[in-house]
Amino acid sequence: MSTLYSQQKKTSELPLCEYNTSQNHLLAALPSAEFEFLAPNLELVDLPLGEMIYEPGVQLQYAYFPTTSIVSLHYVMESGSSAESAGVGNEGMVGISLFMGGGTTSSSAVVQIAGEAYRLERRILKQEFDRGGLLQKLLLRYTQALMTQMSQTAACNRHHSVEQQLCRWLLLTSDRMPTNDLVITQEWVAGMLGVRREGVTEAAGNLQRAGLINYRRGHISVLDRAGLEKRVCECYAVVKAEMNRLLPDDILYRQRT
Repeated sequence: MSTLYSQQKKTSELPLCEYNTSQNHLLAALPSAEFEFLAPNLELVDLPLGEMIYEPGVQLQYAYFPTTSIVSLHYVMESGSSAESAGVGNEGMVGISLFMGGGTTSSSAVVQIAGEAYRLERRILKQEFDRGGLLQKLLLRYTQALMTQMSQTAACNRHHSVEQQLCRWLLLTSDRMPTNDLVITQEWVAGMLGVRREGVTEAAGNLQRAGLINYRRGHISVLDRAGLEKRVCECYAVVKAEMNRLLPDDILYRQRT
């Protein structure tokens, strides 16, 4: 695994008022008493595109709370082909096996959209989780939402067209970003969906001709979200509804007191 942290910024050097953890919804939901326990141990790190932060069967050392990055959880077959089971952005965290008891995972975690994340050493995460406070409740609720995303992705990949899968992926990805511009190639998207590049090319071409997206090499821009939502299968709405049910805004955006 390559080195991630040559440019990392240690947040333990920052006064409490300068933390920008509000970019991650789970961290932003914590009251001051719980956040102050975690704060000195959070490190803001750069996650470059394509970086593998977890490998199958390897003991996880850190949890990651993405802010501007998006991480893809996916399985790699013996043939080398792969498919995404879920994506994780500023709504969640990567590394649920750290508090679920497994310690390792059979999937990989690869950076899909470059950006930043807060990382937390596994011992600190487990210690705070075992205290039974709000962090424990948030992580368990998030895990249920993540499981919904995984199961819905499996069903979507089996039963829906490549165009519908692409619409789902574009909507979920843009939901996690401050802009509608994605720096990503068709080859990468094909790997996420587990389909041939030609299928993504055809689907992206259909959406571009309909005025819903603009594609140029290495960039995809969402131009018409409402149009994508009309073409997408029900899987997008199912994932969004479950996330909103389990982690509603009144929990995620409480004032830290």
